[in-house]
Amino acid sequence: MAGVKLIVMYPRPRDIDAFEKLYQEEHVPMAVEKLSGKTRFVATKVVATPDGTPPPFYRIAEVHFPSLEALQACAQSEGGKETVAHAVEISSGGTPVFLIAEEQAFAFGSKSLWERLRACMAPQENSMAPSAASHK
Repeated sequence: MAGVKLIVMYPRPRDIDAFEKLYQEEHVPMAVEKLSGKTRFVATKVVATPDGTPPPFYRIAEVHFPSLEALQACAQSEGGKETVAHAVEISSGGTPVFLIAEEQAFAFGSKSLWERLRACMAPQENSMAPSAASHK
């Protein structure tokens, strides 16, 4: 199985400033220190929705792991249990949503060096230059 991530979606808090203080000063350092086996931690603040309505979630955290087994081991550890309990405790807008996901990423606009070289070396279609056959 490919790498997986734990996604935590925090509903919009009743008091954003109080939530941010707890999140930045307590929760993020706790997650960094106590979530064993993680390979990456991404903390996102949701700023808007396409239609201008208030977003249903205020923060989305992603904790990446090399495997489902590594995520499960972390979740069963004392540090994992403490961090999850703290996430629930600081979420004043309601219980956070916890999801486990497998990620597939796509990159756009960046060809490999080989693809760029091959494109440069390929004969140009519809070239304005006359071909050798047209000079007979």
